[in-house]
Amino acid sequence: MTSSALTLLSVLAMSVLAAQANAAKLEDIAPYPKADAGHVRQVIHLPAKPQEQDFKVEILAGKTLLVDCNQQRLGGVLEEKNLEGWGYPFYRLEKVSGPMSTMMACPDGKTREDFVPVVGDGFVLRYNSKLPIVVYVPKDVEVRYRIWSASTTVEKASEQ
Repeated sequence: MTSSALTLLSVLAMSVLAAQANAAKLEDIAPYPKADAGHVRQVIHLPAKPQEQDFKVEILAGKTLLVDCNQQRLGGVLEEKNLEGWGYPFYRLEKVSGPMSTMMACPDGKTREDFVPVVGDGFVLRYNSKLPIVVYVPKDVEVRYRIWSASTTVEKASEQ
């Protein structure tokens, strides 16, 4: 084997080990409760970033539904709870309502499957790579997320 192949193999092995360490069992971190009947527990492990205060995490809970040309949304509230004795946050989406939709006539009448997010309060969280984001949702809800970052440009307000 060539030295470049060995180097590549070493890098891949270290990447796998790092991913396994990052995805440590939740019970090894803290005693988060099991999911209630009809719900599932989903976990997000964030990578460490410099200046984590400049980032936010948007939780995109939702369902894949058959949709047409109208905008579709589900409703719900993501509530922050506290892991008693530990002070760690976790999040619970108890109930999802909808779907709600605009009511435009769709000229082509075509439908497609698409991810329809839950909109409501509590879905933007602070970025913290030291703790997992633990979210309890109904069984038929999928949790996705995206990272938001602050601009380096800061504007000044005008006095009026």
